[in-house]
Amino acid sequence: MIKTLLKFAPLPFFVMSAAQAGAQQTAPLDIPDVAPQPVSQATMQDVTRMLASDEFEGRAPGSVGEQKTIALLTERFAKAGLKPGNGDSWLQPVPLVSIEAGKVSPLTITGGKTPLSLAYGTDMVLGTYREADRIIIAESDVVFVGYGINAPEKGWNDYAGVDVKGKTVVILVNDPDYDSADLTGDFGGKAMTYYGRWTYKYEEAARQGAAAALIVHDTVPAAYGWGVVESSWTGPQFFAQTKDKGASQTQANGWIQKSAAETLLASAGQDLATLSAAARKKGFKAVPLGVKASVSFANAIDTTMSNNIIGILPGAKRPDEYVLYTAHWDHLGRCKPASDGDDICNGAVDNATGTAALVALAETFAKAGAPDRSVVFLAVTAEESGLLGSAYYGQNPIYPLAKTAGGINMDAFLMAGPSRNVTVVGKGKSELEAYLDAALTSADRVASPDSSPQNGYYYRSDHFSLAKQGVPMLYIDGGEDLIEGGTAAGAAAAKDYTVNRYHGPKDEYNPDWNWSGVIADMSLYYRIGRSLAMSTSWPNWVEGDEFRATRDASRAAAK
Repeated sequence: MIKTLLKFAPLPFFVMSAAQAGAQQTAPLDIPDVAPQPVSQATMQDVTRMLASDEFEGRAPGSVGEQKTIALLTERFAKAGLKPGNGDSWLQPVPLVSIEAGKVSPLTITGGKTPLSLAYGTDMVLGTYREADRIIIAESDVVFVGYGINAPEKGWNDYAGVDVKGKTVVILVNDPDYDSADLTGDFGGKAMTYYGRWTYKYEEAARQGAAAALIVHDTVPAAYGWGVVESSWTGPQFFAQTKDKGASQTQANGWIQKSAAETLLASAGQDLATLSAAARKKGFKAVPLGVKASVSFANAIDTTMSNNIIGILPGAKRPDEYVLYTAHWDHLGRCKPASDGDDICNGAVDNATGTAALVALAETFAKAGAPDRSVVFLAVTAEESGLLGSAYYGQNPIYPLAKTAGGINMDAFLMAGPSRNVTVVGKGKSELEAYLDAALTSADRVASPDSSPQNGYYYRSDHFSLAKQGVPMLYIDGGEDLIEGGTAAGAAAAKDYTVNRYHGPKDEYNPDWNWSGVIADMSLYYRIGRSLAMSTSWPNWVEGDEFRATRDASRAAAK
């Protein structure tokens, strides 16, 4: 995961197109110079340690851990000098339903060369979006639908000519061109689009009337191992409450190990590698496999009201204009035990660190005095369940999104040490990067694009929920070009976390962490947000970006 370093021009800044080449310059933005301010490492350590303690039980929405999180953050926000962000309340209620699959039968496959029985957890995981006491899939015809994409604007439809109503569809993860060498292709080359995300694939399967949808897990295009799938998809699963109680969704959705999928297709007289290669080409036709799938499970259903936690530092001159900082406070709660029996997914890096950053930045802003615009600090719930808290805020904003100048999302700070660069996920999408460029130049650092766009990180954190509503949002990861060890050391640190701790019980607070790199990044986050809060400009998405039209419409309506 070596990142390419890109140098930026000195001030004044002009915003370029997503391609960063051959585009016309836009009008220069008002980017006030901001003096650096110390961000408290002690606050970062203290809040991270507390949120990641066993006492908080992994911070699952609706749990005792949520109540402890609310108490801690509201106390620290108030102490920092913020005001309640929702009238007189620090909370924005978010209605959720919890569905936990239990007594899951093996997934049996009949009608092929060899009857198969696939075990829950080992070979597959399953759940449902439906609020139903029991799910029964009985002898459902199985159809291989390639990447499960229906994209009329691209002339691509993996469901063309096949009726999958009441059937079980087997789907490949990511996009057809995920392993391209560059960013050219029907689906952005190696940069994952939303069509590559598992959330989309289940949504489309439901629109097609499928009874069940199984995504074939493959570590490289999925960007995480089977252990992450198993820990994330077992136990209670949280969803936004819907009027139809999930009746419009598939009866069952889940994942199947690649090896199990190979066995399934072989029993049907097919080869997974051959069909996968065919599915990469436009005009691919879905393949009925001539086998039938059966599975059943019971559901423990509970409705709960979780909460976004929100504080505000009112602006001194234009309090009805807003700058937003976001981070998700939730994690997985109790999960599959580690070998030592530890079953609490503490979520120290992911995302106690980002949540602690909200508190530390609130302190820094308040000590520096109120900027011209108001600054909103939003800790959202249920990110791990599909960005549910941020999506709820995006659809039910406390502060008008058309009057929100932009925002910064903070998610999972690795303790790898200081770096020469930062990674901009979704680089080249918005004019907010000019504010980042100014802060980086002052710090003698540079910005790098995401070296793994095929992993779809842009669609996997809370900035996406606000971006869909038109709000320009920055998502910045720590850089991998470390001062000590360079890109090799940075890549090794990222891999170590992903393999050994991500979404597992060992993502725990370590008192020996090196915070120097995180604190350096926090200084950037402060200067970007402070400059935007002192600015008179309204940054936009670059011309041609997928979110530009939504922003243009909302800003036009607000004038």
